Amino acid sequence: MRAGQGVVILSVMLLMLGVVMVNSAGLSVSSEAPLRLQDMVSSRPAILAMLAMGAMWLGSRFPLRLLEVKVGGLPLVFWTVPLALLLLLAVYAPGIGRRVNAANRWLDIGGFAFQPSEIAKWSLVAAIAWWSTRCSKKITSFKSGFLPAILIVGFICGVIAYEDLGTAVLIFGTACILLFAAGCKTLHFVSLIPFGVAALVGAITTSQYRMNRLRAFIDPYDDPRGVGYHILQSLTAISSGGLAGLGLGHGVHKFGYLPEDTTDFIFAIICEELGAVGAGAVLCLYAGILVLSFTIIRRCKDSFLRLLVLGIATTIGLQATINILVVTSLVPTKGIALPLLSNGGTGWLLTAFCIGLIDAVDRVSCSTNRVENWYTSHA
Repeated sequence: MRAGQGVVILSVMLLMLGVVMVNSAGLSVSSEAPLRLQDMVSSRPAILAMLAMGAMWLGSRFPLRLLEVKVGGLPLVFWTVPLALLLLLAVYAPGIGRRVNAANRWLDIGGFAFQPSEIAKWSLVAAIAWWSTRCSKKITSFKSGFLPAILIVGFICGVIAYEDLGTAVLIFGTACILLFAAGCKTLHFVSLIPFGVAALVGAITTSQYRMNRLRAFIDPYDDPRGVGYHILQSLTAISSGGLAGLGLGHGVHKFGYLPEDTTDFIFAIICEELGAVGAGAVLCLYAGILVLSFTIIRRCKDSFLRLLVLGIATTIGLQATINILVVTSLVPTKGIALPLLSNGGTGWLLTAFCIGLIDAVDRVSCSTNRVENWYTSHA
C-alpha cells in the first residue's frame, strides 16, 4: 500500500468518527427518540462526509500540472489568491454576506453557504508553494524573495483577522513554515517579530470579546458564569471522561452546557464519551497523516509538489494542534475547527480535496520512481 493511500484511509476514518461524534454531540434533551443508525446515515454530517470522500477521490485523480498551467501569463494557482480575497471582502456585501455569532465570516449564494477563509487558507498554500519554486534562486533574498510573499500573506491574513483571528494565525504560521522550508533565512522571520507582536496586540486590545477570551485564559475562575464559563465546561467534560469515557452518546455536557459542542469544542465531547483512549486514537490518526505525508515529501523529487504536500500536511497538523490546545485551555480560545471532525461543510470538502492531492502527488512520485528504476536496472 502506498503512503498516499494510507493518508486517505486515515482521513476517511476521521470523517467517519466525525459523523458519529457530530450526531452524538447534536443530541438534545428535547429529542423525542433516541438516535438510530438510519438517522445517522441519513443525517447532514453523513451526507457531507460522502461528498467529502467524493472530493477526496477527485483530488487524488486531479492532473497536478494543471495547477501550473498559465492563464494570462500567470499560473492557475496564482489566480486563486485574488479570487479568495474578493470572496473575503464579499462577506460584507448586503444580500450575500451572512453574519453568524456576531462575525461576518459566511457567504450565502443561492442557498449555498460557505466560508471564504477556507478558500483563502488552501489557495495560499498552493500559491506560496508555486512562488517558492519560481523564486528558488532568489528565495534567500529578503527584498525579491521573502518580502513579496509575506506582504501578500500578511494583507490577506489582516483581512481575515478582522473577523477570525484564529484562522489568520493558522494561515500565517503555515506560510512561514513553507517559506522557511523553501530556503528563506531565519533572520527574515526574526525581523517580523515586532510587527507580528504589534498586530496581535492590536487585534486583541481593540476587540472586547478577544479581551474577554484572554481574561478567561488567564483565570477562568474569576468569572465562572461569564467569560470563564465556556472553557470551564470544556475542562469539566474532558475530566469527566476519565480513561475509557462515559460511553458513546452518554455525555451530558452536550445538553446545553458546552457551547459549540459540534464544532470548535467537539474534542471535549470525544474526551467525555470516549475517554483518554478515544482522544489518544484521534491524536494517532492525525500523527499518522503527518508521518505518511512526510514520507511522500521525502520521496517526491518535484520541488513544487513537495512544498504543496508540506503545506497541506502543515495546515492540517497545525489546525488540529491549535484546536486541541484551545479545548484543553493551553492557549486562549479561538474559533478554529478540528479538521475532518468538527461539523462543517466547506472545511470538510476542501480539506478532503487537498488530502486527495497528497495521494495524487504520491502516485505520480511512485510512477516516476518506477520508471527511473527500470531505466537504471536496464542501463
